[in-house]
Amino acid sequence: MHTCDQCEKSFTRKHSLIEHTKIHTGEKPYSCDQCEKSFTRKDHLKEHMNVHTGEKPHSCDQCGNSFASKVNLKKHMRLHTGEKPHTCDQCGMSFAQKGYLKVHMTIHTREKPHSCDQCGKSFARKAHLKEHMKIHIGEKPHTCEQCGMSFAQKGALTCHMKVHTGEKPYSCDQCGKSYTDVNTLKSHLRSHSGERLYISFRPKGPPENSYRRKASYVFFVRKEFLHAECLKRTPEKTQRCEGSYVL
Repeated sequence: MHTCDQCEKSFTRKHSLIEHTKIHTGEKPYSCDQCEKSFTRKDHLKEHMNVHTGEKPHSCDQCGNSFASKVNLKKHMRLHTGEKPHTCDQCGMSFAQKGYLKVHMTIHTREKPHSCDQCGKSFARKAHLKEHMKIHIGEKPHTCEQCGMSFAQKGALTCHMKVHTGEKPYSCDQCGKSYTDVNTLKSHLRSHSGERLYISFRPKGPPENSYRRKASYVFFVRKEFLHAECLKRTPEKTQRCEGSYVL
């Protein structure tokens, strides 16, 4: 048996040990001529080439999904087995994939490495930055099939759909009131703790538009609020009050 002196893993063939040691040295001699990605082993490069050819020879025997590499199939199988081998050492949460754990760790480190070059806003995930960029370019690829409204971000469409479905998945465990989004629930919960909230109006359309839709004019600003009677005024006449109203 040939044993690695760094991790004590054993191999029956010396060649396999030599290939294995490249993991520790960081050596990646096998490069893809299409995307320049490098690999420690030749068979890993061969599997990687399936990404470019579109070939997916590895199939899941439970759901039929196919994958370009055996590694990706192995990761996929955890969905069926429920295996979550990657555990956060700070809070104990476990994840099926190492990448998910890496993203999760930004919650603890508050790291936001992906920054918008137009407004400076930072994000923990590259995918979130990509979604955010649609705001600047004006792209709205997510369209509501019921009313035709379009949104830059998928999450905004998901939230909007609750208007049509009437779904209110966020419930107060103290009084039972339900809300369409978590932020509104958070604001409501302060009413039980006695924390004061202040609101101001920010009209999204001409003042002459129907003021019956009060919700579209409400804008929460940290812990500031308007006096109760201000809610009866039209948006263009609403002024900030010195008093407070506990919601």
